[in-house]
Amino acid sequence: MNIEYTDDPHPRNSYWELWGLPLFDIKDTGAVMFELTEARKTITNAYIRMNAFDAAYGVESCVMSFIVNRPINEPGFYLDRTEGAGRFISYSIKSYAVQKNGEGLRY
Repeated sequence: MNIEYTDDPHPRNSYWELWGLPLFDIKDTGAVMFELTEARKTITNAYIRMNAFDAAYGVESCVMSFIVNRPINEPGFYLDRTEGAGRFISYSIKSYAVQKNGEGLRY
C-alpha cells in the first residue's frame, strides 16, 4: 500500500505526491489506517488516494487505486476549445487547479 495526494485529480496527472514511505509487506490493517488518518489530518485540502500493489508476479504493479479524501471546495475542470485549419475544432479538458497555480509552480 501507499498513500498519495494532489490538488489536481485529472486522469492524466501521474505526478501525485507520496505520503511517507510505501507500506510494503504490512499485514496489519491498523498501520495502514493510522497512516491514512495522519494524512487526512495534515493534508485537509487535497485529493488523497490509496494504491495497492501485488508482487505475486515478481513485478510491483498497481492492482487497486481509489480516492479516499476530497477537498471541501473542488475547483473542477473546464472545456477548452481550439480551432484549427479549415473547420477542424479540438476540445481538451483543463483543470482550474493548474490554471490557478501555473505550470511549474505546483511542485
